[in-house]
Amino acid sequence: MTEWKAALWQKTNDLHSASLMSGTLESLSGLGEDGSSVGSDSEINGLTVRRTDKYGFLGGNQYSESGEKEVRVEVARQREMKWLDMFSNWDKWIKHRFQKVKLRCRKGVPSSLRAKAWQLLSNSQELLNANPGKFEELEREQGEAKWLDIIEKDLHRQFPFHEMFAARGGHGQQDLYRILKAYTIYRPDEGYCQAQAPVAAVLLMHMPAEQAFWCLVQICEKYLPGYYSAGLEAIQLDGEIFFSLLRRTCPMAYRHLKKFKIDPILYMTEWFMCIFSRTLPWSCVLRVWDMFFCEGVKIVFRVGLVLLKQMLGSVDKLRELQGMYETMERLRNISPDTIREDILVQEIITLPVTEALIERECSIQVRKWRESRGELTHQPGRRLHGTRAIYEYKRRASAISSGGSFSFLGKVRGTKDPRNRKSN
Repeated sequence: MTEWKAALWQKTNDLHSASLMSGTLESLSGLGEDGSSVGSDSEINGLTVRRTDKYGFLGGNQYSESGEKEVRVEVARQREMKWLDMFSNWDKWIKHRFQKVKLRCRKGVPSSLRAKAWQLLSNSQELLNANPGKFEELEREQGEAKWLDIIEKDLHRQFPFHEMFAARGGHGQQDLYRILKAYTIYRPDEGYCQAQAPVAAVLLMHMPAEQAFWCLVQICEKYLPGYYSAGLEAIQLDGEIFFSLLRRTCPMAYRHLKKFKIDPILYMTEWFMCIFSRTLPWSCVLRVWDMFFCEGVKIVFRVGLVLLKQMLGSVDKLRELQGMYETMERLRNISPDTIREDILVQEIITLPVTEALIERECSIQVRKWRESRGELTHQPGRRLHGTRAIYEYKRRASAISSGGSFSFLGKVRGTKDPRNRKSN
C-alpha cells in the first residue's frame, strides 16, 4: 500500500509540472502501456490470420466480436437519407431544427456519413474551406525538434491493434505524424501533448489527414480549450467541477472517493483528454463522439459520471473495493464486458447535468482556484458547448464584422450567451 501511495503522489507531482508536455502523460495515464506488444511489420504479419472487426481492429481490448446486433439494410438506408437531407440544408437545420439534429446524433450517426457529420457538427468543414493550402503550408515547415522527437516516439502507441496504425511507418502512422506536427506549428504556444495523439488517430480512422487536422483544431480550441496546454490547468479545473457534480449525481461514489482521498485527476485525466477513446468499447466510443461533437463537453462530464455511478454506485460494488488500491485498479481498468452500449447511452442522455449547471459550477471552482492558487493562465469561459453554440458564435461574429444596422448589432450584442442556455 505504501508503494501504491508513493506512485500516486508521483503521478500528481508529474501532473503539476510542465514536464508533462515533454512526455510524462504516458506515465500519468498509461498511454504507452498497450504499444509494446505490437509494432513491427513482422509482428503484424503474425496476426493476419485473424480478420479485422467492422471497425478495423485486429485484436486488443477494443476488438468487437462478431454477432453484434446489426441494423437492417432498409433502416440504415433510411437513416442515411435523413442525414443527407440535413447535409444539404445544414445551417437551416442548426438554426431552426437543432433539437432534431441532436436527437439523431444521440441515436448515432450512420457510419458511412460520420466523417461528414463530424466536420459539419464541429464547423471544421468551414475552417478547412476558409484556409485552402494552409495544411500543406504547415507540413512544409520544419517544426521544433523537441516536439517532433516525442511525436515520433508516440506513433506506434496509438491503437496498435488497428489496421491503420499497426505497421510501423505505415500510412496511418505517417498521417498521424503529419497532423500532430502541423498542430505544433499552427499553435506553437501549445506545442504537443500526448493526449492529442489518440484523438487525432480516431479522426484519421474516419477522414483524410487535412480534414482530421481541422477537426482536431476545433476540438482543441472550441470544445476543450486549454486541455492540451502546458500545466494542464483546464483539465485540473474540470476535475474539480467533475467531483462537485459527482456529489450531486452519485453521493455514494463521491463519499467513497473522498474517504480514500482519490483526487479526480488521478483517474479522469485520460478519460477527458482522450474523450474516452482509450476507455470504452469501440461502438460506445463512436456513440459518445457523435454526441460530443453535437453537444460539447457536457457529454464528456456525463460519461465520466455515468461510469463512476456504474462502478461505485452501490453497496455491493463498494464491498469489493476496500481501499485506495482496489478502487484505482477498478477505475483505471474498466472491463469492456461490463459496459453495454444501449444502457450507457441511455444513462448519458438522461443524466441531469446541463450546460448551465457546468458553467455555474465552473464559476464557483474558478473563484476557489483564484483564492487558493492565484490567477489562471487560460480563460475557461472560452469553451463552446457544441454545434449550436459554435454556430451562434460564428453568426454573431459575422454580423459584427460585416457592420449592419445599429439596431441589428444591438440585437446581436444582446443575444444570450449560448453557453448559459439551459439544455438537456
